[in-house]
Amino acid sequence: MITVHLRYEIDPDKLDDFTEYGRAWIHLVNKLGGTHHGYFMPSEGDSDEAFALFSFPSLAEYEVYRNASKTDPGCQEAFDLARRTGCIRRYERRFLSPVFA
Repeated sequence: MITVHLRYEIDPDKLDDFTEYGRAWIHLVNKLGGTHHGYFMPSEGDSDEAFALFSFPSLAEYEVYRNASKTDPGCQEAFDLARRTGCIRRYERRFLSPVFA
């Protein structure tokens, strides 16, 4: 299993836009074979940082998702929303291997 950790630097004045973006990706990741663990929005502390976690059974299946996202209409709409609104300033992606009891 591979878990993707995304750290976003977001525009705090565009939280509604980023929330819409996140809700779209939760559905899209699940539709394209992954398991989305949610978006984590600013509450206390930094107002311009958000996180997301989602998993795929393998890195190979993650790559299938990445390729599918390039042509999926819903993914393209979500990418466009972020570009149009400027709600995301930058992001970092990390690949993690979860440890369970």
